[in-house]
Amino acid sequence: MKEQYRLRRERLMEEVQGPCLVCLFSGQAPMRSLDEEYPFSVDRNFYYLTGLERENMALVLEKDVSGRTSQALYIEPYDEYLAKWVGGRMRPEEAGGISGVETVLPLERHSGSVHRFLDRSRGVGPVRVYLDLWRYKEGQADTPAHKLADRIRREYPYAVVEDVSGRLAAMRCIKSPEELHRMEKAQKVTHIALEAMMRHAYPGVNERELEGAFDFALMKQGVREHAFPSIVAGGARAATLHYTGNDQPVRDGELVLVDLGAAWDHYCADISRTFPVNGTFTPRQKEIYNTVLEAQRIVIDRARPGMTFRDLNGLVKDYYASRLEDLGLAAGGKTVDDYYYHSVSHSLGLDTHDLRTDRQSVLSPGMVITAEPGLYIPEEGIGVRIEDDILITEAGAVNLSLAFPRTVEEIEAVMASRG
Repeated sequence: MKEQYRLRRERLMEEVQGPCLVCLFSGQAPMRSLDEEYPFSVDRNFYYLTGLERENMALVLEKDVSGRTSQALYIEPYDEYLAKWVGGRMRPEEAGGISGVETVLPLERHSGSVHRFLDRSRGVGPVRVYLDLWRYKEGQADTPAHKLADRIRREYPYAVVEDVSGRLAAMRCIKSPEELHRMEKAQKVTHIALEAMMRHAYPGVNERELEGAFDFALMKQGVREHAFPSIVAGGARAATLHYTGNDQPVRDGELVLVDLGAAWDHYCADISRTFPVNGTFTPRQKEIYNTVLEAQRIVIDRARPGMTFRDLNGLVKDYYASRLEDLGLAAGGKTVDDYYYHSVSHSLGLDTHDLRTDRQSVLSPGMVITAEPGLYIPEEGIGVRIEDDILITEAGAVNLSLAFPRTVEEIEAVMASRG
């Protein structure tokens, strides 16, 4: 992977205009309370370019006016005393060995290096500083990149600060063979843990117990990282798309909808399945389930390069509209939007909802996306979602989740194998 990280950095520097500086930070775990911190999770763009997953690191890529480039990594120095308490920080030779960055310097020198580059670039034309300035929502806390951007605008008014997140989104959108291998590993361990959860189900089981069965089955495989917090929703609670309670009993005769996934080296699986807690679908549950399954089949069969995410969602809505009356769901002027209120797909990779700009809304070979139609009928206590992860190729879509139980018969067979 070291060579792949190097090639990614070189590709990024080919796309940006010099003289410029690109700076990415690994991040830092925020404090939770008193002396407790939240668990650290590395910034995914930093990881994508370095393979490193430690706190308080910075990657700096420079291109001068002649087009010559250089790279440097800034890390905290090794601390013998701290190593006795929480383990040793990464040594320069280890960081360089993983990332392929030959110049590894103390973190305290990072600020001065930024200053020196901007100072010597003064007067040679527009000087650009590329930072990851992505924000998901208003009021989100500033990252080190946002703080550096404010400082540069204040102290170096001749420098132009630009957001590099769109360029990195475009690069991350197309998966390499090694990335696909990691995603396939995430699929495999998720599959094993999902079936373990299904075999643990019984009428009256608490959603939290089912979540624990999934977590335990992952840990038995040596996996602790989840792609996202698991959703385990029984009965009518499955109509809440991002249900987080996971603390109610699932009654006999109810369906339970699960949306979950492991991560392997931070590459995510995102799987949804809906199964009867007692092991057998009722005729009505089967009717709704098979409708959702057919919608998913249509999406996977027809997904092609050049289509958009909107096109895929349109396929689902058109099919549902043709079935609404047969399902008895058209009374009182109700429409598809009353029973299906999310999109059928999103990008998948180092993040569960991988960053995507408008440019990446058109499917291209090498993209991995989800296919996750659903139908939600809370008045009947039914919520069904079926989600698989698919790879877009020149010939169409390849289902990476093909090994998972999917049909009514396959799900009931897994449930019948319970002890």
